Amino acid sequence: MKVGIVGLGYRLGYLARIFQASLPDFQVVGYVDPEPAGLSYTKQFDVPVGNAYETLTELLENEALDLLMVGSPNHLHLGHIRIGLDHGVKVFSEKPVVTTVEETMQLARLIGQYGSDNVMVGLVLRYAPLYVDLRKAQADGLLGDIVSIEASEHIAPYHGAFFMRDWRRYEKYSGSFMLEKCCHDLDLYNGVIGARPARVASFGGRKSFIPQNAPEGLGINDVEVYHRKPSGWMGTDKVFDSDADIIDFQTAIVEYANGVSMTFHTNLNVPDEFRRFCVIGAKGMAEGDFVRNFFKVHDARTSAKLIDTTYSGSELSVHYGADEQMARDIGEHMVHGAPLPVSVVNALEAGLLAITMDEARRTKSVVDMADIWKRFDTALADGGS
Repeated sequence: MKVGIVGLGYRLGYLARIFQASLPDFQVVGYVDPEPAGLSYTKQFDVPVGNAYETLTELLENEALDLLMVGSPNHLHLGHIRIGLDHGVKVFSEKPVVTTVEETMQLARLIGQYGSDNVMVGLVLRYAPLYVDLRKAQADGLLGDIVSIEASEHIAPYHGAFFMRDWRRYEKYSGSFMLEKCCHDLDLYNGVIGARPARVASFGGRKSFIPQNAPEGLGINDVEVYHRKPSGWMGTDKVFDSDADIIDFQTAIVEYANGVSMTFHTNLNVPDEFRRFCVIGAKGMAEGDFVRNFFKVHDARTSAKLIDTTYSGSELSVHYGADEQMARDIGEHMVHGAPLPVSVVNALEAGLLAITMDEARRTKSVVDMADIWKRFDTALADGGS
């Protein structure tokens, strides 16, 4: 499998290693990136990345690719995906796929034109053993009809500081923190609920990473915390006085078309981090945590504990063992046409929910998503006509 990369940052450098370890015939033959932050990583782990090209068109015209992997900053994804599709190449895009409602509609038209199977997405948590077990418990009838969900994604201060220092601190590049980081989680719970979001309210802002909270006399321990994770393109050393325009905490309330409700909370300054959910159904309750590695199911009538699982994780994967499974599944999809657990349409639906959460936060209103879904479905249909 001959692969090209556009945007060789830390994530794609890491994924090149994962894919090479998981797929014997995986070979990166070229890349495009004026500042390839992930190149040092690929060199450290002896992952060949082929020739450097100045433009994506040059790469595609000089290499016979089976797959183009898009890891460029989010605001560039749409253009790179379009070029890949126009050259007849299957595309894997990191999340979030696009950053705005209008870009979503443009990509929907491209999907209608080229087919959703030609665009794969890096919503890696769909492959996590914990999520697989949650969906199995649901399919086995242990939960019954889903009624409500409480969920969160909380990251440690070193990781929050990274967002204040990296290019992702600007919404014009990332879309927003909710979109860039939490689209994983929103996609998971969209899948469990099995319906589209209908109405959204949200509240949040920045209260932790602000000047008055900066440690006095920044010591070596503070440097190790707030600069532990290296930033790439557009990086800065500033954390508490960063020029970031993203939030560092946000809470959202969502009502789905089938009446299910969800609360979702994110915070960038949680020292004992967790990423958990509680899915409550008419017949049972499932709770789990991707960071603390547990999954439990209780029966609603008897309170009996039906499932109690802990996970060992993976020494290689940063996503609880899901990265390797994603690589293997994409390989099977590429070679044998095997189905994938998440589609680009799923990804765009999660993205529209994240974008709407930010609209609700900014406007201090409850946003009805009916018109957005009409536009989205029309764009998908228009592309296929």
